[in-house]
Parts: sequence; C-alpha cells; structure tokens
Amino acid sequence: MTFPATATIAALFAAVPSGWAAARVARRCAEDATPPSTALVMLATVAVFAWAALTVSENWVLAVSLALGWTLVCLTAVDLVCLRLPDPLTLPLIAAGLAVSLALPGRPILDHLAGAAAGYAVLAALAWAFRWFRGVEGVGLGDAKLLAAAGAWLGWRLLPSVLLIACVAAFVWIAVSVVLRGWGVARGPIAFGAPLCLAFWVVWLGGPLTP
Repeated sequence: MTFPATATIAALFAAVPSGWAAARVARRCAEDATPPSTALVMLATVAVFAWAALTVSENWVLAVSLALGWTLVCLTAVDLVCLRLPDPLTLPLIAAGLAVSLALPGRPILDHLAGAAAGYAVLAALAWAFRWFRGVEGVGLGDAKLLAAAGAWLGWRLLPSVLLIACVAAFVWIAVSVVLRGWGVARGPIAFGAPLCLAFWVVWLGGPLTP
C-alpha cells in the first residue's frame, strides 16, 4: 500500500472539524429529541473520512465521497435519536447523486434515474402495504427517500446489494440489542435508516456483493 497523496492527507486533517460540523447539523435536525453525542458523531466522521481516503484514488471522487460520507453520518445520527431522516439532507442527496453520475464513466444517467425511482418505489410500496395490513406506520418515507438517494448515486443494479447489507446489519443490530436489553427491544421501532446508510456507504466504496 502506498502512502496517501496530498488530497488524502488533507481529507484526514479535515475529518475532525467536519465531524464537529456534522454533530451540529445532526443536533439541529434532531429538534426536540435527545441530541446525538458530539464525540460519537466526530468519531464516526473520522472513521468514514479515513475509510474513503484509503480507498479512493481520484481526487474528485474522493471529494464527492467525503461529502457523501459526511451526509450519511448526519443522517445516521439523526435517525438514531429521533427515528427521522430529514428532507433537507435526503432530497439534496438525490440531486447530488444524479449530478455525480454524469461524471462517472460507464454509468448511464438513465441507470441512476431508474435507481432513484426504484429505490423510492420499493420502500414506499412497502410502507403502504404495512400501513394497509397493520393499520399503523411501519416504514417511514424518509427511508424511501434515502434508498432513492442510494439509487441515484449507485444505479439500480446495485440496489439489491444495498438492501441485503442493510437488512443483515439491522438483524444483527436487533439480535445484539435483544441479548443486551431483552425481547422488549424487538417490539419497538427500529431506526432502519442507520443500517441503510451503512449499506449505501459500503456499496459506494466497495461495489456490489457479487460481480
């Protein structure tokens, strides 16, 4: 492994102040909920920036990856404390993904438009079906908008990998929570946006689960 270039070093130095800014944004978006821990948000941002810096080689791709990772950290922090994915973060992420797709080689814009539409449609349909069968809200439309953003950035072909990783991460999270806190945790609401953000990030940097 070669030592990172100047842009990579700059990204690592920017991680701490960016993490502080992410914590401030998350606190504002969380509104009246218990605010997320500034230290944990900063730590997550440092980890995300380091991961991107040591994975991405092209400077412009690194720049957009840092912006994506920063936004996903903010969304994760907000979702964990108030079970909400605010539109001021998810909607610009959709537009940014479509804009970035124009510069990605071998990624037709139609694939990304289809990804955004499919991502929203899948979870919006699931939310409607759950509400129709159970009479209560089960899946938030914020999750649908976040999956639409994943489709805009990754294209429709990578969405199955995002959903699979997110579901596995959610099941593991629930299992660990049940072991630590009892079965009551399984009957409560789950912040699915957090594992969805993780899956989005993993597939962006690492690609699909299968070639």
